[in-house]
Amino acid sequence: MDSGFFQIINRRKFVQGIIACSGLIPVIGKSAALNSKQESHAKSAVTVQEIIDLFLSEIPGAPYKQTVDTIKCGRPDQQVSGIVTTMLPTVDVIRKTANLKANFIIAHEPSFYNHNDETNWLEKDPVYNYKADLLNKNQIAIWRCHDYIHSHVPDGVLIGVLIALGWDKYYDKNNPHSFVVPEMKLKDIVDLSKKKLGISKMKIIGEPDQLCKKIAISPGAAGGRSQMQTIMKEKPDVFICGELNEWETSEYIRDMKLSGGKTSLLVLGHAVSEEPGMQWMKSWLEAKLPNMKVTHIPSGDPFTWV
Repeated sequence: MDSGFFQIINRRKFVQGIIACSGLIPVIGKSAALNSKQESHAKSAVTVQEIIDLFLSEIPGAPYKQTVDTIKCGRPDQQVSGIVTTMLPTVDVIRKTANLKANFIIAHEPSFYNHNDETNWLEKDPVYNYKADLLNKNQIAIWRCHDYIHSHVPDGVLIGVLIALGWDKYYDKNNPHSFVVPEMKLKDIVDLSKKKLGISKMKIIGEPDQLCKKIAISPGAAGGRSQMQTIMKEKPDVFICGELNEWETSEYIRDMKLSGGKTSLLVLGHAVSEEPGMQWMKSWLEAKLPNMKVTHIPSGDPFTWV
C-alpha cells in the first residue's frame, strides 16, 4: 500500500485552522484557503483543503479543536477531479466514485466502523484492508462532515430531511426540531416518509388513524435522553427519529401511551434519515463550485426486511 497517499488518521485535531494528514504532507491553512475562496468559485482546480475550508467558513466557531470531521485518507493538497457526497463511504460508493473519475468523497458517517475511525485494531482485518486498498488504488480522499454540517445554520441534515418531506416551509429557526403541519393521519405520515425517503419498512408505536398536527423530528441517533427531552418539551403528536436504543425512547413512549399520553413514535432508520442532508450538501457545493462535478451517491439502508 502506498503510505504516501493513504494516511488513515486515528486521532486528529484542528490546530489554528489546519488539518494535518499524519504530519507528512504540507497543508493549506484556513487563512490561505479563505483568501483564495473567490478564485475557488471560478476555477475547477481546487484542493481537498480548499473545499473543506470553504464549508468551514460558514460554520460558527469553526474550526473546532476537537472534532471527528477529519480527512480519513488522501492529502489536503490533493487536487479534486470530482466530488461525491454520501451518508457512508461504503465499498459500493467507493467503486461508483472511481467509475465517475471523482476522487473526493464527503461522507457524514465513519469510514471504518467506529466513531473516531480508529484503525489500529483493524490493521490485519481483510475487510478493512480491501477498503483501504480500493481507496489507495483509485487515489480517493475522504473527509467526514458530521459535526460541521449539524452546526451549519440551518442544520444541513435537518433541513435536507425537511426539504425531502416537503416540510421545509414549516421550519422555524427558533425551534428547528418542532413544527405544525396541516392535520393528517399517522398512517399518511408513514406513507409520505416511505415514499419521499425511499424506506421500505419502518417501526411505529401508535394507532394508524391517529390525527397528527404537531411533529417533532430528530434525524440520526441523538441518544435516548435527548430524544425524550424533546418529547417532554414539545409534547408532539408524533416524534420522528432515525435510530434509537430499544430500551430507551421506545419504552418511554410505550409507558406514556399506557398512562394516557398521545405521542406516537416513527423510527425511520439511521442512514435513510440523514441521507437527505448529504443531498443538501451536494446542492451547497454546486452553488459554491459551479465548475466542479458533484454527485450524490446514496449509501442506502444495509438491511433487508424479511
